[in-house]
Amino acid sequence: MPRKSATGSIRAGIGGWTFEPWRGVFYPDGLPHSQELPYASHHLATIEVNGTYYRTQKPATFASWAKESPDNFVFSLKGPRYTTNRRVLAEAGESISRFIDSGITELGTKLGPLLWQFAPTKKFDEADFAAFLDLLPAKVGGHNLKHAVEPRHPSFCTPEFIALARKKSVAIVFADHATYPAIADVTADFVYARLQKGQDTIPTAYKPKALGEWAERAKVWASGSVPQDIPTIDPKIKPPQKSRDVFVYFIHEGKVRAPAAAMAFQELVSPTGKVGKTRA
Repeated sequence: MPRKSATGSIRAGIGGWTFEPWRGVFYPDGLPHSQELPYASHHLATIEVNGTYYRTQKPATFASWAKESPDNFVFSLKGPRYTTNRRVLAEAGESISRFIDSGITELGTKLGPLLWQFAPTKKFDEADFAAFLDLLPAKVGGHNLKHAVEPRHPSFCTPEFIALARKKSVAIVFADHATYPAIADVTADFVYARLQKGQDTIPTAYKPKALGEWAERAKVWASGSVPQDIPTIDPKIKPPQKSRDVFVYFIHEGKVRAPAAAMAFQELVSPTGKVGKTRA
């Protein structure tokens, strides 16, 4: 039998690490707040940082995050709201540069995708969005950058948008959300999913059956294919068959149970509990 080739790594995580209801649920009672990042990063594989969306961080802050987390951990950083919440995206160059130059490379190998999130009211303008994607740098300080965009208006559900993202090798966030568009077209060398239909009444936010289904989809993405049971906008175009790293965040709804969801999900895709190359 031919040897099965390794697939991309699959990481499951949450949004941020400072959330009062997690204390005594995810975090042990009495854990100092200063120890919440070290604790979370030793129990999860990745965290999506929301703080970078609201304010500029200092290089020393990024360096401290890197120091407090284990070697195999990865942060994804949300781009500033001042960049994406504007009428003309083509004018965002200075804001993008300010963010890129704020010290993000202090994270070193722990620097993961950069997430650019757009308001639900922001409609697709092909020329303006193309100009925005042209502003996103491929590298900074010798670090290759991964960019993901999260449109939340249905006007983005068009082959023209998919073609733009694919041309620029920018990932489109797949959103499992009650109202935002779900776009599963693979347009980059990694996949970024935000699962936002959790419930705090369920110990793992998603019911075990649903969690298992998402784990199987993540494995398909990691192997280089596209799950057949979630929607693509341009099914005529097939992405290159190659392994891809997958980032899955349990976020928004069911937030109290999000850490439990991420840990249960990680066990399903990596039975050892460790992040690594899964097998096809």
